[in-house]
Amino acid sequence: MSQQESPLTPEQQAQQDKDNQRHKEKMARHKAKVDAAIERAQEERGVVIVLTGTGKGKSSSGFGTVIRTLGHGYQAGIVQFIKGTWDCGEANILQQLDGLQHEVMGSGFTWETQDKERDQRALDAVWPKAKAMLENPDLRTVMFDEVTYMLAYKLLDWETLKAALDNRPPHQNVILTGRGAPSAMRDYADTVTDMKMEKHAFKAGVKAQAGIEW
Repeated sequence: MSQQESPLTPEQQAQQDKDNQRHKEKMARHKAKVDAAIERAQEERGVVIVLTGTGKGKSSSGFGTVIRTLGHGYQAGIVQFIKGTWDCGEANILQQLDGLQHEVMGSGFTWETQDKERDQRALDAVWPKAKAMLENPDLRTVMFDEVTYMLAYKLLDWETLKAALDNRPPHQNVILTGRGAPSAMRDYADTVTDMKMEKHAFKAGVKAQAGIEW
């Protein structure tokens, strides 16, 4: 008989029973807290989610939530304000799925164009389509990817965006992504995740690659 199969001594059995009881009591307390939180959260409405910070994964998290929405049979919309000119892996898959509206600003990174008038024209062309998504009751979730840059570079002002958010259908969820979300956006949102960068391969000289960065 192996050591693992040896019967427990009375002392070991007593300790195991004590540990099991302690674990059971801990989980019971945790369940009570979870049940109480669920009982409190009875309001039914759409939420605004802000995914910001210097860390990697903001857009990916947003795309994942859109996939979750589609997986439940709802419709969704995405507007890409910055990365739309890239061969974006998530968007390539999402565009093949039923129930998704997808728009692209199309001018790429504003620090690449270095032409604010061109960027403004691109924003002015896509904003009516973005606003229409926020007016569409058929869209359960709408994602504005990298929209914080539009505010930072003063191509779109917060009050205009806020007014569109205020007037959206009550059940509609909105995801706003991008670095440097302003305090007004953070205060307005129901959920804010600030992703912190601890390390990044790119800063160590590793080349950005398809399938990881985009």
